[in-house]
Amino acid sequence: MGVPHRVALAHVTRYDLAMTMRRRVLASLPVLILAVPAHAQGPEEQPTILLPVEPPPPLVLDLAPYPEFVPFIRVEKPRLAKQVRAMLDAAMQTDDSAAVAAVVKFAQQTQPYDKDEIRDLQRAYLDRRARELAAKTEAELARIRASGPLELWKAQIELGAFRSTGNTDNFGFTAAFNFNRKGIEWEHIVQARADYQEDRGVITREQYSASYQPRYTLNDGFFTYARTQYERDRIQGFEDRYTLSGGLGYRVLNGRTKTLSLEAGPAIRRINYVDEPNQTTWSVLTSIDFDWKINPQLKLTQDASAYVGSDNNTFTSLTALESGLVKGLKAKLSYAIEHETSPPIGSLKTDTISRFSLVYGF
Repeated sequence: MGVPHRVALAHVTRYDLAMTMRRRVLASLPVLILAVPAHAQGPEEQPTILLPVEPPPPLVLDLAPYPEFVPFIRVEKPRLAKQVRAMLDAAMQTDDSAAVAAVVKFAQQTQPYDKDEIRDLQRAYLDRRARELAAKTEAELARIRASGPLELWKAQIELGAFRSTGNTDNFGFTAAFNFNRKGIEWEHIVQARADYQEDRGVITREQYSASYQPRYTLNDGFFTYARTQYERDRIQGFEDRYTLSGGLGYRVLNGRTKTLSLEAGPAIRRINYVDEPNQTTWSVLTSIDFDWKINPQLKLTQDASAYVGSDNNTFTSLTALESGLVKGLKAKLSYAIEHETSPPIGSLKTDTISRFSLVYGF
């Protein structure tokens, strides 16, 4: 039993030794292959000895786990700064479209990235204003249609003093009233004025005038009119003067602050002179009516007319400036010129009157 055991042990030892020698030969094989070219170069050159080099470890990237999908997060559009929006909201609470346009312009210049939002706010404001104006206009039209002939009248009463030059040169008192009714198509204007002055029992100024003028609107610009007028001025040489005229008018301006109307048409005049025979003449009447509301408290008006006939021409001009004092009460300063090309014998051609008065409207 002892001999076979030793034979087996010797066999195993020889096997292990053979395996060890094989491993050494295989390990030195790369060195032998690389050294052959160096050995073949000849005895003059020194051989290059290369040592075995272990390959570098594999490159491993340490990356975070890649998600299966890219997450989507909904983000709101950039919003206008609170201060700028508050400024725009404050401007748009008013009815002043011009002021709103100015604020919007500067906001767009200072906030160029928010132009779309600013433009949307302005568009919403303009749409709201258009709806409000349309509703207001419709309500006003309904009120006018339902009104009676004695309704919708507006009145002004004027009291004050005057100074005249021309045929008389003195101070006196003046009074006037004006009634106006404006409907959808018709407008009625009634006016009357009186200037009176007495010095030591002698009347030095006595002038009265009254007129009625209806207008009928044809379209936004054109209208027709008729006018009847009565005048009395003994100082100028006539007891009574009646005028009847009619024609066509045109509204050149019809805005909120400025209005301008022109009228033209034939006229017939009947004059009862103090010292001369009565006379009836035909003439052509042209007139201009201009109103300018400079601001809520200040108003400028200019009225002028011309009667051009074969025997005598009459030109009148009335310029007035009104200033609000309290609600319904205004101060008025006016200057009037009246020129006759062929006045009665003994009368001057031109009269002027400067008036200062208080006007109450209701």
